[in-house]
Amino acid sequence: MLLHLHPLLAMSVWRHLRRMGGPGLLLLGIADNSVIPLTGSMDVLTIWLAARHREPWPYYAFMATLGAVFGGYITYALARKGGKETMERKLSKKRAKQVSQAFERWGFFAVAVPALMPPPFPFVPFLLAAGAMQYSPKKFLGALALGRGVRYSVAAGLGFRYGIHILRFFRHYYKPAMAILIGLAVIGAVMSFVQYLRMRKA
Repeated sequence: MLLHLHPLLAMSVWRHLRRMGGPGLLLLGIADNSVIPLTGSMDVLTIWLAARHREPWPYYAFMATLGAVFGGYITYALARKGGKETMERKLSKKRAKQVSQAFERWGFFAVAVPALMPPPFPFVPFLLAAGAMQYSPKKFLGALALGRGVRYSVAAGLGFRYGIHILRFFRHYYKPAMAILIGLAVIGAVMSFVQYLRMRKA
């Protein structure tokens, strides 16, 4: 999850983000929705922070959404500048075609609905498609804010509601949980690298 880093470094980064609170969510959101997808990291951190009850849970939902919108717009802007060639370099031709067709058909909801989906649903392809197809920046930001806003509001609300149980789980199973999260990150990194090699060979 937390970057494709050495486990000890990943745990150190995770601790720093937790201590930062809302600003940590903002930074993680920018990374997660732009150049470094960190599958599930935002949901876990949003839930954990809301579970502590140090700030009202809507604050954490807002900060997570704000970071996601900033990060998503970076990916969108890069794809918008590079056109369809950028999307085809990042994705396989088959995947790029599928996403483009979905976007042509659904438009606004091709961003809003995937933004709602929980991990490991891949969201970056839809950000690339929105930019590559020159979708309206205002409509894109509205769809992204809506989808991520609902998703992180639900996550923060669950964290607030079941905070005691969540914190108890993290206290007892912190190391195993981090091992699983880091393992998922490594798997994601390997899959991304394999996909990159296949596209390069093609």
